[in-house]
Amino acid sequence: MTLTTRILLLVLLALAPALAIQGYNEYALRASRDAAIRVDALATARGVGQTLAQLAEGVRQALDFVSEDPTIKARDAVGCTAYLRRAAARMPSVLAFALAAPDGRVVCNSRGAAPGSYGMGERDYHREAVARQLFVMGGYARGKATGRDSIHFAQPLLDEDGRTIGVLSAAIDLDWLGGRLRQALRLNDTSITLVDRDGLILVRHPDNEGWVGRPLPAERTEVLTGRGEGVRVADGFDGRERVLAAIRPPGAAADTWLIVGRDRTAAFADVDEATWRGVTLVLLGAVLAVAAALLAGRTFIRRPVGRLLRTASAWQRGDLAARTGMTGSTEFGRLGETLDAMAVVLQRKEGDLHEEIRRGRDMQERQVTMLHELNHRVKNTLATVQALARQSTRGGEAAGERLEARILALSKTHDLLTRDDWSGAPLRKVVEAELGPYRGGSCRIVFEGLDVALSPRHVLSLGMTLHELATNAAKYGALSVPGGGIRVRWRVERTDDGARRLHLDWAESGGPPTSVPSRRGFGTRLIAVSVERELDGTVALDFAVEGLRCAIVVPLAQASADYMSPLAVPTAH
Repeated sequence: MTLTTRILLLVLLALAPALAIQGYNEYALRASRDAAIRVDALATARGVGQTLAQLAEGVRQALDFVSEDPTIKARDAVGCTAYLRRAAARMPSVLAFALAAPDGRVVCNSRGAAPGSYGMGERDYHREAVARQLFVMGGYARGKATGRDSIHFAQPLLDEDGRTIGVLSAAIDLDWLGGRLRQALRLNDTSITLVDRDGLILVRHPDNEGWVGRPLPAERTEVLTGRGEGVRVADGFDGRERVLAAIRPPGAAADTWLIVGRDRTAAFADVDEATWRGVTLVLLGAVLAVAAALLAGRTFIRRPVGRLLRTASAWQRGDLAARTGMTGSTEFGRLGETLDAMAVVLQRKEGDLHEEIRRGRDMQERQVTMLHELNHRVKNTLATVQALARQSTRGGEAAGERLEARILALSKTHDLLTRDDWSGAPLRKVVEAELGPYRGGSCRIVFEGLDVALSPRHVLSLGMTLHELATNAAKYGALSVPGGGIRVRWRVERTDDGARRLHLDWAESGGPPTSVPSRRGFGTRLIAVSVERELDGTVALDFAVEGLRCAIVVPLAQASADYMSPLAVPTAH
């Protein structure tokens, strides 16, 4: 898997929570809108049902009023015809009023039909009004007198003894009824379907003329019969998906079905728009994130990795002079500096090896050289021990302990050099060897600095210097009290002529107050000799009240070319 692919996968992984949140919000919004549409559809259906019930109640009151006229009670054909004609003229919704005998023969109507010219005995509403002696609503009918689509309301005409002596009916224009029910709608895209007890459509919006008088499709009738009142989602007559609310209207229209449908597409239009807007923004954000990741990956990852790979390939081919040239505080910068330092060491060792091969092809000569070098190092070490012993002969038992401690410090540095065949040692290991035993207690000891490769001469001299500083801190300084601390920092800087110089700072804190000693002790002189004479460096001691400060600056040279000169130990005054 390439680095670019991994970056893309990381970006997609970062976008996953945003996509999940967007999906959840979309689901919650649609669920909330669906519930709101269902509630609104059912409320609209009930509102239209109340309008239909009020219309029926108005017709009932009108028939009650008409039935009180003397000509109606007397069933006077001439008088009631004139009266019914006047009553129908005042009510535009009524196509015709009619008075029929209990057997269905017409007595009179508002259209002026002759008595007995037609009969209504076969009509359900007529038979039901006679049988139940109640105000009833009929189903779809094409008026015999008007020839128009209508629905009839019938009221029984009773005598003083409560016997039915006639049936007074009113034919309501279905076109007018449909227009009146549409006024109860809040939204024009809402559909209405009113079905009578026989499954015939009385009112249909939209496309009223194409459906009035036709039976409701069988599959829809089965749904109404099976599920009854309630809300469901189905395709309307026009093929559009709708949220349908089916109810039984109250009052005289209770035998009918009223179905109100909300256009689901129109109801979700703003939600769909918000969804597309959100998806577009998410996709745009994803594209920008991927582009930014690719650009940043190319600039901050792929280019540094490419430089490291090219340099590593050069080393693999044997070109140890190749360098990454990467510096800085970033991870890649520190890695580049470390690898370049490693290449310097390898190149130096390779050069030393070639130089040794060129200088000494004869094995005996090489052995002699090694024996001479070993003899030289042993003499240096013995000279150092002899000088330390000479300076410690006057101090009694305490001086003997100090001598033993200094020889032990010298042996530690020898151990470090022995591990790498006396080729040198890292500065961090030298510092750790001297201060490591003081860690773990209540004192705080901090090291700061990149690893620096030191020559044997630097290792021995700096080891003795750090030992003297640590011993002084343990007896008189920050390590002599709980809570004290030592911070050792080092860095390597290049001078204008390209030479490398090591800057090492020793800072104590939290210990007893310090002051400038009245005379230079043996340890102070040993530090000066180790740094200034052996390493050609400088040392500055600052006996500040808050703690001792020691600043050491030494040049760094090629370690393999240096033979350690005898360590000059200062004489005691």
